[in-house]
Formats: sequence, structure tokens, C-alpha cells
Amino acid sequence: MQRCNGVVSVDPQKRLLHNISYFESCGIHGSQLSMLLKRQPRLFVAKESELQSLVSRVLDMGFSTDSRMFAHALLTVSCLSTETLMTKFNLFRSFNFSEEEYMEMFRKAPVLLRASVGKLKLGCEFFLNTMKFKRTVLIHRPSILMNSMEERVVPRYIVLQILKTKGLLKKEPSFINILHLREEQFLDRFISRFREDAQELLVTYKGGFLDSIED
Repeated sequence: MQRCNGVVSVDPQKRLLHNISYFESCGIHGSQLSMLLKRQPRLFVAKESELQSLVSRVLDMGFSTDSRMFAHALLTVSCLSTETLMTKFNLFRSFNFSEEEYMEMFRKAPVLLRASVGKLKLGCEFFLNTMKFKRTVLIHRPSILMNSMEERVVPRYIVLQILKTKGLLKKEPSFINILHLREEQFLDRFISRFREDAQELLVTYKGGFLDSIED
């Protein structure tokens, strides 16, 4: 509330309650309404014409008011300028994603475009060039681009490479599944169980981000 003084100063009957009613008419209720109020309170004191324009843009992107991602898409589009959105779309184009493909990614994970250009670029480079994933992997699971490269993706990749080099894995596990493991699960399955190599693996894992993820 402190982020937008207008939320508490406006006459609820004239603006606040009217905008809440409008969002509810778009299928946004309960926790999703609270999420919007917390993260983008200015929307609740905006003119109805501004809200209608925002909703229209999101609908034009292929979202439905019936989708649970609709409120998240509204938040994302309201946070970013058209120029910023286009910069991120152009980034995906530079990795040979078509408009249909990166828009499908956005519809599956609206939070994706709230990540920085640098984070998105680093993630695409790693998964497409280092891991040699096909684009379809990112299209179907765009949320993997939201993982921290420094704290999760690269350290787990390095540990996996060490285990493969030492011949300690009977079969190569899915790297996507590895990313989804909780910290304690990863430590148990890929570090602690290899007692003779556990110290080396742990030091490597906690060693931080490499200067080059392709070394």
C-alpha cells in the first residue's frame, strides 16, 4: 500500500472498488486480486480506459480470462514498457525462436518476461549451446529459464559433469529433473552418496559461478 499513496487516498466508491469490480469481471478474484494489489497497486487507481487497454493487450497476446495465468500476464505487461517487451522478444528471435514459439513460452510462464535481458540471454545460451537442448525443450518448459544460473544451474551442471567423467553414474539423469530437486535432495542424490568423492563434489558445488559456463 505504501508503494501507491493513491490507493488509500482515493474515494473507494469512485475508483478503488470500481477497479476491483472490473478485475473481478475479468475473472480475477481472491488471491490473484491480492497479488495484483500487492505488486502493482497503481492499477487499482488507474482510469478504467487504461485498464481496458491493458486487458486488451493481454488478450491480444493469446491469454484467456479463464486462464490462471491471466492475472500474471496483466502484472507483467503492466510492469514493462512496449520497448522493453520488444527487446526481450528480439532476444528470443536471435536464438531462432519464432513469434509463435516465444509467445507460447510467455503464455505458459508470464513471469518469464520480468527477468532481465541478461538473465534470459545467459539462460538461452547455456541451455541451447552448452546443454544442446532443442528449442522445443524451452518452449514446453520455459520456467527452467527462471532458475538461478549462479546458484543452481551451473553448479549442478558441473557436479554432473564430474560424476560422468569419473564414471559414477549408471545412467545419465534428466538435467531438467535435477534442476527441480530441492537442495537437500540434490545433495543427497548427487554428492553425499558418493562418499569418496563427496568432499571434492561439495567444494566444487559451492565454488560459485564459473567465469565461463562453456569451459
